[in-house]
Amino acid sequence: MTDHPQLLASLIDTLSAGGNLRSPAWKRAAEAVPRHEFLRGGFFRRIQNSVPSAWEPVLESDPGWLEACYSDESLVTQIAGTVVPTDIRGRILREPTSSSTLPSLVLRMLEDLQVEPGMRVLEIGTGTGYSTALLTQRLGEENVTSIEYDEDVAVRARTALGRLGIHPTLVTGDGLDGYAEGAPYDRIIATCGVRTIPAPWIEQTRPGGLVLATVGGWLGASELARLTVHADGTASGPLIGGRVSFMLARPHLPPPLDLLPDLSAGKERETCLGAGVLDDWTCRFIVQAAVPEAQRLALAHDGRHEDVLLDVASGSWAALHHDGRRWTVRQDGPNALWDTAEEHVRRWQAAGAPGLERFTVHVTPGKHSYRW
Repeated sequence: MTDHPQLLASLIDTLSAGGNLRSPAWKRAAEAVPRHEFLRGGFFRRIQNSVPSAWEPVLESDPGWLEACYSDESLVTQIAGTVVPTDIRGRILREPTSSSTLPSLVLRMLEDLQVEPGMRVLEIGTGTGYSTALLTQRLGEENVTSIEYDEDVAVRARTALGRLGIHPTLVTGDGLDGYAEGAPYDRIIATCGVRTIPAPWIEQTRPGGLVLATVGGWLGASELARLTVHADGTASGPLIGGRVSFMLARPHLPPPLDLLPDLSAGKERETCLGAGVLDDWTCRFIVQAAVPEAQRLALAHDGRHEDVLLDVASGSWAALHHDGRRWTVRQDGPNALWDTAEEHVRRWQAAGAPGLERFTVHVTPGKHSYRW
């Protein structure tokens, strides 16, 4: 087994070569933080070709554990909201709820945060504590506050940081509310996805400060946004690309689908915009912004395959079907979901179908919007 200093040095070389670790200051911080210390409780490894996804625990005592800790991969550390690797033997078929993000993305985001010495940072989502440690190495304990929603995850992060003698301000609570007691901040960075930028983040960032967060939604397309906060309480800034994906903040998760509506009802018409647009990342992002309350399902209905958008809260839905010659859509409910999606996609196409890197996010009190 290779010891961890060699593995860490190799990881840093990989991150530097990939352009994710660009500045000497962040390289020094990365060299000072051993990632394996934040994975002492083990992680879950996805079993290849398992459908639905199955996971098995990898513990500190298992062969390959240390090497995996220094791979440029995200490592799942919690499943189903409570289950950690030491809780089970064998396999588990549930959804991940916490992880150690791949180091290349962690360091890329920290570089994109554009910090300077003396700046005060609020991190939303402590997770394992690895990124918290990097921030603390760069800025000092007194300038870093990190908030974690899950109490058990927060305890494990505090323990790992304490083992390394790192003691920033650690808070357990809803990160969507920020942490007003430590405001104002020069920077806020979120390591969870959000559907819209929460107002407290804007309120708790000083004018001229930055908020760096992944914005997405229930259709699964997300992008990293860097917003500048303005003196009038608004914020704006670009999507900075890369198809960055994080687990959504738990309060932003979709409602359960429960009982489906009668998909035989509604009005049917031909549409030139087929379900294939939902397979394209940029188009899906646009549709998601147009109908943010909609979830996507693939169903067999009346002996044929249909792609369905469903808004649980309003009961609105749209079912798309291709008969080999043309696409049709059948819709019902108070909101014509596919009409709205078509309108937004057509406006985007009329503008020349710009890439997401040309989009900007605008946040005003009560409103979150995209422009291109």
